[in-house]
Amino acid sequence: MIMSEQVEQLLARMRALEEELEQEFAKQRESFHYRLERGRVTFERWVVERHRLLKTGLPRFIVEARIEDLVAAPFIYVMAVPVALLDLFLWLYQSVVFGIYRIPRVRRGDFVIIDRHQLAYLNGIEKLNCVFCGYANGVFGWARQIAARSEQYWCPIKHARRVASPHGRYPRFFEYGDGEGFRQRLGEMRGDLRRGK
Repeated sequence: MIMSEQVEQLLARMRALEEELEQEFAKQRESFHYRLERGRVTFERWVVERHRLLKTGLPRFIVEARIEDLVAAPFIYVMAVPVALLDLFLWLYQSVVFGIYRIPRVRRGDFVIIDRHQLAYLNGIEKLNCVFCGYANGVFGWARQIAARSEQYWCPIKHARRVASPHGRYPRFFEYGDGEGFRQRLGEMRGDLRRGK
């Protein structure tokens, strides 16, 4: 897909802003006195001790729970079953379909990040909640990227209506109604995808 120079420039500015935002997040992380060592978070000892003082014990946490929390909990946790099934079927889909069409696979580990359970200021229930949220949102993010690559391969056409929060591949898609471009350059678009673009 040949994009206009203005669209290319806007996308480049978006990428630069995302990088600037990530650098700002990194500065903020420094103020919390931790570092990553081989994928594991290590806090300075005094920070861990302070975190432990902030922890709400389980008995108090349960006694102070709102009735809404207690009613909602089973409905929240039962979602682990469909999320796990989605996780399994995404793996299967990528293994078979992406393998057949030589589409680069999306790394699950880039999306499913479970590390909040290492925080000393969370009790067991809060840690379980954080594990579930990290897992579910990670699987959904992974699914979105798999779907985006699938869409780029089979139907890389923008919608006529505005899409709320489109995936990162969407700006390269053919304009709605560009039948000639679609027929002439679909192979090029698929080749870009195979090359990791």
